[in-house]
Amino acid sequence: MGSAYLDLIRIRFLMMLAYRVNYYSGIVIYAINIGAYYFLWEAIFGDQKVLGGFTLGQMTTYVAVSWMARAFYFNNLDTEIANEIRDGSVAIQFIRPYNYLIVKLMQGFGEGIFRLLLFMVPGLAIACLLFPVKLPTDPGVWALYFVMLVLSFLINTQINMLTGLFAFFVENNQGMLRMKRVLVDLFSGVVVPISFFPGWLAVTMKWLPFQAITYLPSSVFTGRVAGFEAIRVLGVQIIWFLVLLIPIAWVWRQARYRLFVQGG
Repeated sequence: MGSAYLDLIRIRFLMMLAYRVNYYSGIVIYAINIGAYYFLWEAIFGDQKVLGGFTLGQMTTYVAVSWMARAFYFNNLDTEIANEIRDGSVAIQFIRPYNYLIVKLMQGFGEGIFRLLLFMVPGLAIACLLFPVKLPTDPGVWALYFVMLVLSFLINTQINMLTGLFAFFVENNQGMLRMKRVLVDLFSGVVVPISFFPGWLAVTMKWLPFQAITYLPSSVFTGRVAGFEAIRVLGVQIIWFLVLLIPIAWVWRQARYRLFVQGG
């Protein structure tokens, strides 16, 4: 069974590879986004050395790595799950000898590996050529960031799964899907680092999982968080990954019961 799940990663990777040309334009678009944010923050900083705990150099690196990390952890599993629920094809998954949610996770991971190798890595290289991005020189930071990046993918995927599964309970959850995407980009720190949020909102974000997707990993990558504090924020990611398993299991159980009751 384990090898079957690994095959799902390979199959999704090969499917993405077949349409890889579509992602070359994405690299250009992300580079334009990074450039726009770089010049915006350069104007905001002006003569200021530090804003919101960031130097201009750290902010440039934060913007570049945050957008490129988004290329890795981003997926449309919420839409896929919602569509399969609406067209009824999800019912077939219940009679197959594997876990539907794990299948979706593996498919998303296959897509993520594709995005990492053919989108994030070349995109970050281009950003380093165009803008004053300062990459860490400590191999330990790279290793820790890679672990945190995988956890970012898992947490974002968990949120996507929860949003997609709500299609079992509402007739149309397209509005919820769009709202979720905006909330994740805003509250994860991709658009604006959380340290720039008003005090009450920044405190609220500490009690929500969004910071664990982008803000915390990027803070470690830029050197704003180091040493024991870096291990602590890794712990925050692990805690949120474990916590999110609970609502997913509950919603999945309720969804299965609802399907059996309505479908017989």
